[in-house]
Amino acid sequence: MTGYWTINQTGNARRKLLCPTETRPIDIKGPVFLRVQSHPCNRQESRALSFSEEKSHWQIPMNEVNIICHVTTKDDVVYVATCNPVSLFSMKERGDTIQSIELYDVFPRTISGSWQPFITIAPLGSPLDGQVVLHEEQTNTVLHIDMETGAVRRLLLSQDDEKPQSRASNWWSSKEPQQGGHRMCHDFSHKNWLLFYKEDGNQLDVLDVLEGSVHTISLPVNLKSVFLVAEDRWLLQESNSNKKFLLTKPMHMGAEDSGVCQLHSLSEDGVSQGHGASSAEESVPQMVSSEQLPNENLSAALDQKIVSPNRILSDSGSFARIVVGFPDLVSPNEVYSFKRPVDLSEVRIAEGEANTFLRGGLRSSTPKRDNCVSLLSANQVVRALPPNKVPLKEVYPKDVTPPMTAAYLEVTDLNSKKVKYIPVPRSVTVSPYTGWLSKVSESDVLLSDLGSGGVVTVDMGGYVRLWETGLDNLQRSLMEWRNMIGTEDGRPLQITIQRDSGLDVSAPKHGKIDANNDPHVGGNQWAGGTGGRDTAGLGGKGGPYRLDAGHKVHQVSQAEKDAVPEEVRKAAREMGEKAFRERLKEINMSEYDAAMYERFSSAVSRQVQSLRIVLDSLQAKGKERQWLKNQALGELDDAKIIDGLTGEKAIYKRRGELDPELGSPQQKPKRLRVLADVSGSMYRFNGVDRRLERSMEAVCMVMEGLENYEHKFKYDIVGHSGDGFDIELVRADKVPKNNKERLKVLKTMHAHSQFCMSGDFTLEGTDSSIKELVKEEADEHFVVVLSDANLERYGIRPERFAQVLTSDPQVNAFAIFIGSLGDQAERLQKTLPAGRSFVAMDTKQIPQILQQIFTSTMLSSA
Repeated sequence: MTGYWTINQTGNARRKLLCPTETRPIDIKGPVFLRVQSHPCNRQESRALSFSEEKSHWQIPMNEVNIICHVTTKDDVVYVATCNPVSLFSMKERGDTIQSIELYDVFPRTISGSWQPFITIAPLGSPLDGQVVLHEEQTNTVLHIDMETGAVRRLLLSQDDEKPQSRASNWWSSKEPQQGGHRMCHDFSHKNWLLFYKEDGNQLDVLDVLEGSVHTISLPVNLKSVFLVAEDRWLLQESNSNKKFLLTKPMHMGAEDSGVCQLHSLSEDGVSQGHGASSAEESVPQMVSSEQLPNENLSAALDQKIVSPNRILSDSGSFARIVVGFPDLVSPNEVYSFKRPVDLSEVRIAEGEANTFLRGGLRSSTPKRDNCVSLLSANQVVRALPPNKVPLKEVYPKDVTPPMTAAYLEVTDLNSKKVKYIPVPRSVTVSPYTGWLSKVSESDVLLSDLGSGGVVTVDMGGYVRLWETGLDNLQRSLMEWRNMIGTEDGRPLQITIQRDSGLDVSAPKHGKIDANNDPHVGGNQWAGGTGGRDTAGLGGKGGPYRLDAGHKVHQVSQAEKDAVPEEVRKAAREMGEKAFRERLKEINMSEYDAAMYERFSSAVSRQVQSLRIVLDSLQAKGKERQWLKNQALGELDDAKIIDGLTGEKAIYKRRGELDPELGSPQQKPKRLRVLADVSGSMYRFNGVDRRLERSMEAVCMVMEGLENYEHKFKYDIVGHSGDGFDIELVRADKVPKNNKERLKVLKTMHAHSQFCMSGDFTLEGTDSSIKELVKEEADEHFVVVLSDANLERYGIRPERFAQVLTSDPQVNAFAIFIGSLGDQAERLQKTLPAGRSFVAMDTKQIPQILQQIFTSTMLSSA
């Protein structure tokens, strides 16, 4: 906290000054219709390759000697004014055209270029959308321009404006105008009123564009600057002493109520002196906000919970200042300052500075644009500074040479209390009128706010750049950018090359076995190769069955696989079936392999415990037929005859189904069917994400977990693959009793996935299981589909799968996706009904998923 601002409301008449107001209609000359030209906007997205604060940029179609002198925005439209010759450009933030009007005829360059016009624009609001007021500061020319029709009207605010030529010699002959220029305040131009004043003058002209009238307020002080801190309160600064005044006016200044404006002097006090005047603290604001910071932003900036009117301002000695209580409270308003280490006005350009050659060296006067805006919702103050006023040694490491820039955007974030410097790239062309440029702005860019969390800059070469500075906006954009562009998240990357191998298949065979197990790609000689033909391997065509030798897979295209002749396909099928039968015989005759079973069992031992706890807590859900009492219709209940005499209505009973009481034992076991995916894609992509092993672990867990729970659960396990949708793995009346039988089931799953045909029967399997289960009497019916989400490849739409899962309300059907290429599973899950599908890329998640499945039906009333 650095001091107080006190508004002197009471006291003698000298302090409370009344300012007379005079209202008169304005004269309108015109309209003249000028041509509105359309140019294509060659927008370039700046975030195509990498993410930065810059969103996009494009160039205005202007002459290279032209000079940009103002940029402003309204909603998503950017307006840019140039002054050599005077032109006006407007463009939408996301539009693809730039509108322009050349005003050369209105501002003719009559005498030898010594007159340097300076333009400010103010976009108007509803119902005058698309129209702007343009003000030239030296001649005080005010134009009303319609950017759609090209109509230009001149607004004459005072009688003197009629004949400017009589004074022409004053400002055309001398190089520097002797008198101060006229200024326009356009903070409330969206409300269709503007304020004009002359530097060192003592009157304010308030132009009401809709009414077509001007209110002139006479002041007892000479003005240096005016800031519209609210619609009815304006901060004035006196030209000689920098003393501040607050002018309050009635909200509606109609001619009939001829409101009186009051001028209150404003004293600035330092902290140490209490409320004694201390001129040392007097600041010369360059920007004062016309609205207040939201309360949460004010609290974050001051690190204390506070609700109060406030204004944020910036001057050369501070990053930002917050005046708490201003302009609404009468009590002394506290001023909090974020001070700069060095005052900006004291920084001088060093000799041989990199960009002085653009600037004609010494400045003749202070530049007219301060390039400072406040973003209230983002809690930031943004300034455009020339490189010599930026502490580059602190910003860049010692061994890094700072880039050549037009300027730096200095973003002061009051939430994080940090200052960020963003380099603005140098413009390609710069007007040769360097002396004139230096009067416009001290850096090579002009700045305006854009929306709630961003700014727009225009450099002297006419490049418009849109920036996002608000932290929340940046985080949101970064997430969207990452989703769209993607990031390296450690997942295996796949590259697809579209080309035809051009080689034919002959006859299926197992292939030679390589003792060294070297990788083989694209041939037809070795077993376990990839992307080849005729032999057992992965990713090829025309082979009898799959064989994974643990190498990286090269995959031929689906079109090539489809082109395999029918006789070769049939021979491969027969060879595969024969190998499968032999494998099953081998499984039946083989000894129990304890080590192999232990590999699956130990991986899920803890999950089995979790599953048993879930099963112990399950309760009866089946409804029983019994007498329902206290009914309004049915048979008369003998026990209720007396109640009937007293007028009670609910004295009947009838037979009906009643939900079991909480915790009552099950009368019948629950019925569960696990539909396991044993299709070829499970074996093919097991090397990518272990999906087949996960499926086997899940089945092992179900078999071990449900052992000795026959009274509560009757279960069976059915497989589905390209060979069919009802491949029997475990029968309900013959569940495996020991480890050897369970291992046999797991080996059968693995063998089937290796030797089956490609194809997908997920839908048919789910539909058939639901129809079968509903015929059986049970406490509840569950179907759990284990799948690898590879439905897209076979053209199966998620809506059809969703339809099948919810086809019978008596059967609770759920899908658990245990494999996924990229984000297949997540995308599929989003399209299925909520709560009916789960993604488990780790077997550890399956017990929690089963618990969710069993308890969700307890909570539902169905």
